Amino acid sequence: MLQEKLQFSRIIQGVMNWGAWGAKMSTQQMAEQIEHVLNLGITTFDHADIYGGYTTEAEFGKAFKESGVNREDVQLISKLGIQYLSDERPYNRVKHYQYDATYILENTERSLQKLNTNYLDLLLLHRPSPLMDPLEIKGAIERLLTEGKIKSFGVSNFTPSQVAMLEKHIKVSGNQVQCSITQYEPMLNGVLDDMVTKDILPMAWSPLGSIFKEHTQQTMRVQNVLETLRAKYRTTTDQILIAWLLKHPSGIHPVIGTSKVSHAKAAVKAQEINLDIQDWFELLIASQGHKVP
Repeated sequence: MLQEKLQFSRIIQGVMNWGAWGAKMSTQQMAEQIEHVLNLGITTFDHADIYGGYTTEAEFGKAFKESGVNREDVQLISKLGIQYLSDERPYNRVKHYQYDATYILENTERSLQKLNTNYLDLLLLHRPSPLMDPLEIKGAIERLLTEGKIKSFGVSNFTPSQVAMLEKHIKVSGNQVQCSITQYEPMLNGVLDDMVTKDILPMAWSPLGSIFKEHTQQTMRVQNVLETLRAKYRTTTDQILIAWLLKHPSGIHPVIGTSKVSHAKAAVKAQEINLDIQDWFELLIASQGHKVP
């Protein structure tokens, strides 16, 4: 089944923090935010059905409709598969993953209705499940592709072996993983190598890592290097961190979770920074706590 080539903005706007799990934007505020980030050149929006306890997709869909933005001018990503404990799904007794064909088809329909769209540019399986049946998944995804309800299919947080299991039956076009200066393992454990080899679009969630969240030996070492690099490149910490990811030859697309226009603008500007190779490695060494072998 032929999937469309992914054409996303290099910086992807994540909306997890726009609704109940973060800024709690009103419909008008969210509509204005959509227009603001579009004006910055960010055209791709990343969703998941569980965001806001299964409420944020609908809030975004309402705001998107009110914004008057043409559907063809944006790309919408959504993820499914996590059965979350929420008032919206009182039948869930325990958090778990579900990927039977009926669930995939029905949940995709729900996301389309909530987002006020006829199709998703990319549908992702949110997290791998020990009970995944690749043939079951293949049947559902091929039906969604044939019906035009999704343009492409991918995964999130999958290892190369899990991707290979699926790719025996259906093309995986994207993989969204946690990757940053403090979570650099995908650069070393074969995850990004696998994406380059298989022409899979790499997306990085939490691209700033734990630099602004934790005060550890690791973050202190990185902050010391960042202090020097901020002065050298005349920029900000968050821009250096985004530029560090963008330097990787796999073509990582950072998924920024901010609800502030100023932070989104800074992420876009980070594309103009070309880190010197030794500066790049100095950050990696600081994060690892030892020189490279």
